[in-house]
Amino acid sequence: MKLGKVVGTVVATRKDPRLTGLKLLVVATLTPEQEFDGAYEVAVDTVSAGFKETVLICTGSSARMTERTEKAPVDATIVGIVDTVNLD
Repeated sequence: MKLGKVVGTVVATRKDPRLTGLKLLVVATLTPEQEFDGAYEVAVDTVSAGFKETVLICTGSSARMTERTEKAPVDATIVGIVDTVNLD
């Protein structure tokens, strides 16, 4: 899993039918210290994340393990909204 911050949305009127009804968000990936690491992901939102919220992202085959993305051509899914991160 990765940490990320929601920074935008994607609107695609023409797409694979299995993506219909799925909200696509642009997520800036973060280091464990919550600093931008220079990369972005387009991820399916399964938890109703909002703009500038810190989120958990699953990528690869794990991204297709949610109920809503099971048979969709998805490589990144938002699976949680982060409340806090503690590093010791």
